[in-house]
Amino acid sequence: MAHKKTLTLGVLILFAVLAVAIAVPIATNTDVDNNVAPQVNQLFGRTVLDEVPLIDGHNDLPWNLYNFERNRINQFELNSNLKEHPVWGPSTSSHTDIPRLKAGKVGAQFWVAYVSCGNQYKDAVERTLEQIDVIKRLVRKYSQHMKYVTSTQGIMEAFAEGKIGSLIAVEGGHSIDSRLAVLRMYYELGVRYMTLTHSCDTPWADASPIDNQPAATLRNVTGWGRNVVWEMNRLGMLVDLSHVSHGVMVDVLEHTKAPVIFSHSSSHAVFQHHRNVQDDVLKKVIDNQGIVMVNFYTGFIGGRSIDNVINHLNYIKSVTGPDHIGLGGDFDGVDSVPVGLDDVSKYPDLFDLLADGAYANGTTYEPWTREDLRKLAGENLLRVFKEVERVRDEMLDVAPYEDLIPYQDFVDVGAGDQPCMSDIDIHKE
Repeated sequence: MAHKKTLTLGVLILFAVLAVAIAVPIATNTDVDNNVAPQVNQLFGRTVLDEVPLIDGHNDLPWNLYNFERNRINQFELNSNLKEHPVWGPSTSSHTDIPRLKAGKVGAQFWVAYVSCGNQYKDAVERTLEQIDVIKRLVRKYSQHMKYVTSTQGIMEAFAEGKIGSLIAVEGGHSIDSRLAVLRMYYELGVRYMTLTHSCDTPWADASPIDNQPAATLRNVTGWGRNVVWEMNRLGMLVDLSHVSHGVMVDVLEHTKAPVIFSHSSSHAVFQHHRNVQDDVLKKVIDNQGIVMVNFYTGFIGGRSIDNVINHLNYIKSVTGPDHIGLGGDFDGVDSVPVGLDDVSKYPDLFDLLADGAYANGTTYEPWTREDLRKLAGENLLRVFKEVERVRDEMLDVAPYEDLIPYQDFVDVGAGDQPCMSDIDIHKE
């Protein structure tokens, strides 16, 4: 009898606990203005990252390896908590280490070989080679966690092995010194995308205007610049239109033979910064079958909250649909990122919010479906990359583009004042 009473009491307690557990998720939250906000459905969105690789389009860790370590990585430990490091820890532009990459479920990463525009026509090529070298050495050093890959197949093989597929990118056309031979050699060394410009013009393409600088005469992409794009198409190298002028975006989308990427850009309609993508270009990206990978830098997204990123993601999705959007956090390359996206460990939180139907900056958004989230995470980039590879295979019989840059193109951008001009191959007509 006493046993039966104990059992009955236990059942009652169990029902009470279940009632509370059921009631809590049903209850709504309210913000400070008493607006109804959706309840976060924890651990739903992040499960997508176990199904498909999260492919981030842009991480500047190699730049910090140069800044902080001068590329001396033998005694440097990336597989540690760098937040506790005496040099890396205090830095506002340090967001990446292996424990945080693992926590963030990062499946593949484009590591960026970047050198300053000040190196253009000086030692840009040599310095870029050094950055390619340090990326390869880093991946080799941490082969237990990272795998060097150069293809869509390689990304998926790394994901199946539980490793971070590690690809190489070059940020800025100034890194080729207007030499197609250098571009080809970068591809041979594993570079799989090049950003056509950084913050400086090249002799063949205009950069996005620098803040507060009067607009210069726009040349967009020159005739020789199209050779750069077509040679990238022929090689199977992704064309990256982050950092370029609006005119270059339009020109390239008209002339490229393959889909393009914006490796770390956001929406101009949401925040009117010249680095962001305007709606007319977003619509052309649909026709091109390309992808815009949203940037997390607070200076480009217009605020310091994860909500600002969510606004950009939802707006671009509303224009292009879910097939043309990805993520390019720009971690380790910027000194200010949103609260809630503090470093590479926070991607799962973003996916949870999107899956739940995020309440961001006064707007309640429709939940992203599992299919949408799979595309955002990596399927869109894989589709674009695979199409670039298909175009490459179709162009196997096309001879390498080898026209030299015209002399007038070279001097028009002011490169004629550079000390190494006599060493540049130019075509005088």
